Amino acid sequence: MKNKIYIATILPYKENYTFSEASAASLWVYEFFKKSTFKKNNFIFGSTKNIDYLSANYININLDTIRSKLSSKTNFYCEKISKIIKRKKFDLIEIHNRPLILINLHKRLSHKFIFYFHNDPLSMKGSKTENERLKILNITEKIIFVSKWVQDRFFINIDPKLKKKTEVVYPSVEKKEFKNIRKKEIYFVGRLNQSKGYDLYNEAITKILNKFPKWKAYSIGDEKRRSIYIKHKNHFELGFLKHKNVIERIENAEIVVIPSQWEEPFGRTALEAASCGCATITSNKGGLPETSDHHIILDKLTSSNLFRKIQLLIKNPKFRKKKQLDNYKNIRHIIKTNTKLIDQIRSEIILDFKLNIVRTKYKIINIYNAGQKLNHRLFNISLGKKFTNGFIRNGHDVLEISDRDFIRQNLPLFKLRSNIFQKFLINTFNNYNPDIVFFGHTNNIDLETLDYFKNKNKNLIISQWNEDPIVDGLEYSKQNIHNILKYSVIADHTFLTTSPNILFKKSDTIKNKEKFHFFFVPVDKNIEEFNVYNLRPKNDIFYAMSHGVNRGTLKEGKIDERIYFLDNLVNRLSDIKFDFYGFKNQEPIWGNDFNNALINSKMALNLSRGNPTKYYTSNRLASVMGNGLMTFIDKKVKMQDIFSDNEMVFYKNIIDLSDKIKFYSQRDTIRKKIAKNGKKKYFKLFNEKKITNYFINIFKDKKIDLF
Repeated sequence: MKNKIYIATILPYKENYTFSEASAASLWVYEFFKKSTFKKNNFIFGSTKNIDYLSANYININLDTIRSKLSSKTNFYCEKISKIIKRKKFDLIEIHNRPLILINLHKRLSHKFIFYFHNDPLSMKGSKTENERLKILNITEKIIFVSKWVQDRFFINIDPKLKKKTEVVYPSVEKKEFKNIRKKEIYFVGRLNQSKGYDLYNEAITKILNKFPKWKAYSIGDEKRRSIYIKHKNHFELGFLKHKNVIERIENAEIVVIPSQWEEPFGRTALEAASCGCATITSNKGGLPETSDHHIILDKLTSSNLFRKIQLLIKNPKFRKKKQLDNYKNIRHIIKTNTKLIDQIRSEIILDFKLNIVRTKYKIINIYNAGQKLNHRLFNISLGKKFTNGFIRNGHDVLEISDRDFIRQNLPLFKLRSNIFQKFLINTFNNYNPDIVFFGHTNNIDLETLDYFKNKNKNLIISQWNEDPIVDGLEYSKQNIHNILKYSVIADHTFLTTSPNILFKKSDTIKNKEKFHFFFVPVDKNIEEFNVYNLRPKNDIFYAMSHGVNRGTLKEGKIDERIYFLDNLVNRLSDIKFDFYGFKNQEPIWGNDFNNALINSKMALNLSRGNPTKYYTSNRLASVMGNGLMTFIDKKVKMQDIFSDNEMVFYKNIIDLSDKIKFYSQRDTIRKKIAKNGKKKYFKLFNEKKITNYFINIFKDKKIDLF
């Protein structure tokens, strides 16, 4: 598991992430990047021809190609970025100020997204309509706005309760040294156009410079379609300056003017002027009032009003100094504080620690066949049910999904069932946000669905279990191996009731053998609840098999090697009372009928399909030993590695088995002792809590022996 968050931050391709031409969004990203705890693993994407990048973690996308000119630049930009994100396996994608990029990348990638709005959402392609904005809410983990004004614009005609998925994080600054000695200078910073109020500034500043000739005024900014020019000997146009140079200028100035006539999303210059200790005059448009509590506000947007406000500051040095100090001492938005807020949002979206460090109790989706369509007649042999019990008793939370029952119940057209089930799994995953997805004996989960889970949560553990045999002499084992290997390519762990070494011998394509583990069929205190050694059973030996748990009845003409073995055994023991099911027209039994038959026999035979194989046994072993029947098992299964002769009876062949059945059927005292010891040992080593805790320890990369 990864113990770091890898973040891809994507700027609009027209945004210039360079010292020479950085504007609001680039400066936002750079300022918060510098203080972030994730800076080592945060990579910033953009497109520029310049090379003076703001930081070394920048990845430039070259859009100066023939292909980009012949197609949509947005599409080409997203295609290039998505390939890098897939290759480098990023955890979190942050997109700034371009809804169309978010929508495009969401179609290409199954990742978690944060979207940042720097401008009015109702003015941007992809977020103008209610449905477009609702879609953005749906496909992102969090939306961050640069001001409350921008947030309010987004939620026009949208339920305000959905604001819980959003946050306001303001552009921020670092506190600078206050300059007591300042130059008699007034600054305008921004586009030199009417929307920024440059026409108002033109008229007002000309009058000011005429009336106060010792003062000078400066304009910083540019405008391609220029129509407003200030002609005065004490006014100087500086053009577009690097951000660093802008700050150097205004921190020595007395007054900064921001008379915007359009709805400013925030107003970074107003915040920076306040932090530099300037007396600042602003309009009350958009998010400008959110930049400081101590600006001088233009209640009327006229040049004469602006003139009066500037004149007030010039003629009243004490008032001007007070405004400067009020701004300086009461900076509303500090980089350090807001960086912590952003990092907290990131951490909440994707955990950046290993499972065993962050949590001790987990949320688990357990997918298995619960047998609802079979009226739960498999409850006492269901491993999935025992796993749920074990996880819960160990303090974890479990959400169960019965795959076969869902598919059977939810759609009559078979070809569409899988799609419906995949959507159900994905929606359930998104709502529950599990730590572990645990499944067994299913072909109903698409690999693409599991891949989606992994992309949504890089720390997720995906694990499969399989209780069916991997043995020689059994055709079904080939299909079972295929089923196991299908999911092992994406599963973090695979648990088998057969020794994994057997599987390795049968498939030389397996890599990462350390991901395969043996597990023992568990017993459960609420399921294996009987102590047959304390009862007086009428029959000597119990055995039950079926021709398939889903079928539930004998299948005409179906014979396997167990039938011949049982025939031979019965013929050898004419005086023994057998209680065999699934044999000689005796139908299989299930549920409570199974329990009632089981407790009426002194001993049990554990005989599995195929050739005896190391450690493989069906779940009947838990049923018979767990309920206190003395149990016989072939030596070639190697159970003597776990149990002693005082806990289980091992036989070499059918003759040896026949002799031992005769012997123990007539010796109740020793038979009861072995049965009692066997149950005690089984519950000590392989109860539902021990087995599920064994799984959890493996998930946490702890080396642990099963027995």
